[in-house]
Amino acid sequence: MATNYDQLESQLLSAFDRLQGDEKHWIGLAGAPGSGKSTVAEAIRRRMPGKITVIPMDGYHYYREQLDAMDDPREAHARRGAPFTFAAKRFVDELRNARQRGSGLFPSFDHCVGDPVENDIELRPGKQIVIVEGLYLLLDDPPWSALKKEVFDVTWFLDVSLNECRRRVVDRHIETGLTREEAQHRVSSNDGPNGELVRAASAGNASQVFRIESPINEA
Repeated sequence: MATNYDQLESQLLSAFDRLQGDEKHWIGLAGAPGSGKSTVAEAIRRRMPGKITVIPMDGYHYYREQLDAMDDPREAHARRGAPFTFAAKRFVDELRNARQRGSGLFPSFDHCVGDPVENDIELRPGKQIVIVEGLYLLLDDPPWSALKKEVFDVTWFLDVSLNECRRRVVDRHIETGLTREEAQHRVSSNDGPNGELVRAASAGNASQVFRIESPINEA
């Protein structure tokens, strides 16, 4: 289903108005690499100042030194972004605890440094819509499967073709200094397979599947 930012904002304003006291409305926003999860979440946050907190799954990447300590460090670094390169149990536990308490501190991810930044995002007490965005939010495998059951009120899946996602991720890698050949290899060996997993496992698990009909950077 095609939608736009105006429609999403209207939907979330209605959800916000229904909240009482310190209630929160938790949304899980999933999609393949390059689908625009972060862009969509940030665009909505800017449109609704003070009403939205965005928690990215990227903050739960294992640190590079943790990848170095794995059985196959070369493979771990090459596959960074695959499910096994995330601190999945910690991610689920901290979201579950925040849902119960109504507040919490969460890590962000510094792409320049290549590691998380601890306690960089604060979810404060009070009425709020919480958008958690990431790749594996709707997987059926534990511990990920607990998110839909115990954390999210609504789940979204960004329906962007895998070819378009791959194109965007290739461009993103080139912007970091990779050659086009290097970028295409990284996508074919890592980002592409991750995207196929996400799409196959997630689209049928989302309560709302949509694509943004306006340009992805339009807010």
